[in-house]
Amino acid sequence: MAILIWSGPNAPDVRLLLVLAGGLVAGLLLLIGGFAGYRVAGRISGIASSPIGSIAAGEVLVVGVAEPIELTLVSPLQSAPCLYYRARVTNAGDDGDNDLFHEERAVGFKVRDDTGTIRVFPANARFQVPPSFSEDSSTWGGAPAGLLPRQGSAFGPGTDRESQVQALLTVHEPRRGDWSRTTAFDDSPAVSNVLAMTAEARRYFEARIDPGDVVTLVGRALPFGDLADPASANVLDGSMVAADDLEVAADLAEARAEGRLEMSPAEAWGNAAIEGFGIGRPVRAPELDPEATPPPPPDPSVKARAAAAFDIPSDSLVLASTPEAPLLVSLGAPSTIVARERARFVTGLLGAALAIGCAVALAWLLTNGMP
Repeated sequence: MAILIWSGPNAPDVRLLLVLAGGLVAGLLLLIGGFAGYRVAGRISGIASSPIGSIAAGEVLVVGVAEPIELTLVSPLQSAPCLYYRARVTNAGDDGDNDLFHEERAVGFKVRDDTGTIRVFPANARFQVPPSFSEDSSTWGGAPAGLLPRQGSAFGPGTDRESQVQALLTVHEPRRGDWSRTTAFDDSPAVSNVLAMTAEARRYFEARIDPGDVVTLVGRALPFGDLADPASANVLDGSMVAADDLEVAADLAEARAEGRLEMSPAEAWGNAAIEGFGIGRPVRAPELDPEATPPPPPDPSVKARAAAAFDIPSDSLVLASTPEAPLLVSLGAPSTIVARERARFVTGLLGAALAIGCAVALAWLLTNGMP
C-alpha cells in the first residue's frame, strides 16, 4: 500500500484540504436531504385528499386539525403541550456541532376535518416538521429568548376541545427559570444538566405538532383490529415493549399456566381499573371500605371521554404504519408542504454543485499540489 507524503513548497495546505473535504460532505448531505424532500413532495402531490367521514381502507391522504386524546407531551425546550416533538441541543464549538441532547417522541392523536375524525397511531411513522424554535445562546452562554426547559414528566394529560379553548383564553404569569440549577430533563438523567449555565455556545432546535395544528397524513387506513399491538403503536419513543416480544410472551404463558394471570383489569387492579378513580372522578361507583370517604357521584362526561379514548371498535378505521406503507405525518396543508419540500430539493441540487466543485478542487490539489 502506497502512502503519499507531501513536502516542499508545492505541498497542499492541510487546512484547505479539510475545508474542501467538509464542503464535499456538506454538499452530499444536502443532496440526500433534497432527494428526501423530492420523494415527500411527490408522494403528497400524487394522492388526492380523502374526507375523513367517507374514508375507505387502503392508502389515503388526510388533511385536518390535530387533537389530543388521552395524553399529550411536554416539549423539552419550551415546555409546550404537544402531540409530537423533536428536540436537539448541540455544543457549537470550533470542531463542529456535538449533540448534547436529542429526543423524538409522539403520542396517539386524532385528526378532525369537516366530515369527522380518525385516530392516528404514530409508531414507526415519519414526521416532516420544521423547527418552531431555533436559537443560539449568547456570546457569554446566556439562555436564548423563549427557552423554557421542561421540568418533570414528558407526558401530560389529554384535554378536550373546550379545555383547549379555555387554556388559550387564560392569561398566565410568566415562569422564571433558574438556569444555574435547572434539571430540565428529569426523565433523562444522563442529560439532566444539559441546560445549565455555561460559557460554551449552544444551539437549540425544537420541532412540534401542537394541538390545533393543521397536519397532512399519507398512509394506510386499516381496521383497529388489524393492529398487532395497539399500546405499542400508540407512541413513538421506543419505550414500549411489543406484545409479541418473545420474553413477554413466555412470561405471560407461565403466569397463565400457574393461574396468576387475571383475565380482566377489574380482577387485576380492583378500583384502580375504574376510569377516573385516581383523580376522584370515577365513572362508576367503586367498592370501598364502609369507613372510607365516598367519592363524588359518577361523572357521565368522564365515562364518555374514556369510552371514546379506549373502547375502539375493531372495525373502526385508523391510520398507522405498515411494513408496506410507513405513515408520513407532515405539518401544514398539502400545498404548503409541497412548496417546502421542493425548496428543500432545490437546496439539495445546490449541495450537489457544491460537492462536485469541492471534489474537483480536492482531486486537483491532491494531484498537482499547491500552485
